[in-house]
Amino acid sequence: MPQSSKYLVHLSAFAAMLIWGMSYSWSKIVFDYLGPASTVMVRLIISSVFLTLLLRLLSMRLIIQREHLGFFLLSALFNPFFYFLGENFGLNLVSPTVSAVIIATIPVFTPVAAYFFLSERLKLLNILGIAISFFGILAMIFDINLNLSASLPGVLLLFGAVVSAVIYGIMLKRLTALYHPMTVVWAQNIIGMVYFIPVVIIFETDRLQVSDINTSLVLNLALLGILASSIAYVFFIHSVKILGIAKANVYTNLIPVFAAIFSYFMIGEIITFDKIIAILFVIAGVYLSQKK
Repeated sequence: MPQSSKYLVHLSAFAAMLIWGMSYSWSKIVFDYLGPASTVMVRLIISSVFLTLLLRLLSMRLIIQREHLGFFLLSALFNPFFYFLGENFGLNLVSPTVSAVIIATIPVFTPVAAYFFLSERLKLLNILGIAISFFGILAMIFDINLNLSASLPGVLLLFGAVVSAVIYGIMLKRLTALYHPMTVVWAQNIIGMVYFIPVVIIFETDRLQVSDINTSLVLNLALLGILASSIAYVFFIHSVKILGIAKANVYTNLIPVFAAIFSYFMIGEIITFDKIIAILFVIAGVYLSQKK
């Protein structure tokens, strides 16, 4: 691979993490106007329209074979449906930084799932990384007197999102063997959008007010739909294709860092020294858990 192309691959992974790090603050801003489920549904609608146009522009197929539809329906139940239910409702209760730190442990638990379901071996260094990450998360959600400093329901919802993402990661192996990754994302966003419709109708119809529409809401929804749910996935999938999932996943260490920086500047979240140390522990643990 030419040196310039190698740099572009790493830049793609870096850009994806930068976008996903910022997306926590964008979501927090949107929550002032829409409920968590409504935010995801609109985000998926924007992403689905954008990806449909992009795939047509690239002359890629927009058809799912009937025999694969059931597997798509099942995988989309875990991601985006269960994943975004946990992430957005959890983010609504805790800070963007805490949310990003917990979500960043997805690659930590993926090897554990692979050990049980795919018979992939866990090494001592991987186990050490998992333990260090857990210590960092505990430091984020408990204060010095062991009192909860973050909402317990919010933390549990975010860990539910982690579990959903890990299960989805196992299922994704089969999907990407059958279809182009962009087609997978496109199909699952559409299915996920349909899954969220009854949730929005039952729980959040009263918050859908036309009078709430303003520049801030539209801009942040567009950023979530086009950048976070579309372009960032394209960048990340490109890096996975070239670097492999293990190397590309190392970049997820950057998400809590970006989330902390942008939440400080965009929504005024206070980042204490203790929180910085906890973030570093989680990042170190994630990195060790990915080492071969």
